[in-house]
Amino acid sequence: MTGSYNQGGEAKTELSQVLVESQGRDLFQAQRAPIFQEPSTVFRVGELFAGAGGLALGGHLATIGDVGFRHIWVNDIDPDACRTISENLRLSAKQVHCCPVESINMAHLDRVDGLAFGFPCNDFSIVGERHGIRGKFGGMYQWCIEALNELQPIFFVAENVSGMASSGKKRDMEQILVAFETAGYTIHPHLYRFEEYGLPQARHRIIIVGFRSDLKINFHPPLPDPNTTRSTCQEALKDIPVDAPNHEFAKQTTRVKERLSYIRPGENAFTANIPHHLQLKMKSGAKISQIYKRLNPDAPAYTVTGSGGGGTHIYHWKEPRSLTNRERARLQTFPDDYHFVGGRESVRKQIGMAVPPLGAKIIFTAVLRSLLKHNIDPL
Repeated sequence: MTGSYNQGGEAKTELSQVLVESQGRDLFQAQRAPIFQEPSTVFRVGELFAGAGGLALGGHLATIGDVGFRHIWVNDIDPDACRTISENLRLSAKQVHCCPVESINMAHLDRVDGLAFGFPCNDFSIVGERHGIRGKFGGMYQWCIEALNELQPIFFVAENVSGMASSGKKRDMEQILVAFETAGYTIHPHLYRFEEYGLPQARHRIIIVGFRSDLKINFHPPLPDPNTTRSTCQEALKDIPVDAPNHEFAKQTTRVKERLSYIRPGENAFTANIPHHLQLKMKSGAKISQIYKRLNPDAPAYTVTGSGGGGTHIYHWKEPRSLTNRERARLQTFPDDYHFVGGRESVRKQIGMAVPPLGAKIIFTAVLRSLLKHNIDPL
């Protein structure tokens, strides 16, 4: 394999001040305007399975000098997510392909310098049934391969859950990596633990960066700065404006409030000392660690998810309630003026399925550094 699966931090590279200007409240209260200050030199990007735009926003935020990235088209099947990314990244209807990926004629897409895709993770997630590449969603990476074969961009950035590394006794990821190499790319898979990069959430994702093999571009996954202070969820959720979009509070039943009163910060419904009449009776006997789990205010949040029934909505460390969608978006590092379109559960899904924009910014900045180092110009 040209690319080796890197879980640790063996490659040595500079980690620019990607997060320095984003520490504290400024991380969340960034103004929208800088996102749209057009760089003088632009690498054009297209994205499949774009969702609400976490990867895309991270790409827009990644600049070195007057060079940066701009998405010129995106695709997703979810109408709400398509409206969200269109509104926030100011993409026209022609630039947003809101349809199943299999209905796209890749040959008709505008040529791009880079491709991004977070192909569906359902069949790789450790909380799912783990059908792997043989599942309904696991094989959808093949559409990404088709796009690479057709468009032959300079680079690509692919994202999926950490469970992909162990799916199918590790054979699934091996098959996916071989497919990327066969398409003509030198690949650099890496497991990112975003809390180590200063993000206020424990979120582990495999990011695969690939460059066209004929260009012989060296790339080192950016390593976390050991001096970076870990962000806490208490810091992340400070001072949210009362009129921030998607900040509606969900009603909690009296029984849920009573149950939460016995759960201390960092505990869940199975580790807390809860009276018998408030204890959960799981049909399977399983005890799921994130059911009615309260945040620990002095640590990064646990992973924000996009779906799940009662007790899975992430719970405040002090107040007897679940988080609002805006609070979840804060943990995902979306700025407060990033408006998600749709009903409450649709917005929850969009936020939970997204790549944290500031995490994506770190990766796109490293990609840009490699492009500049090798004097690569946009196509």
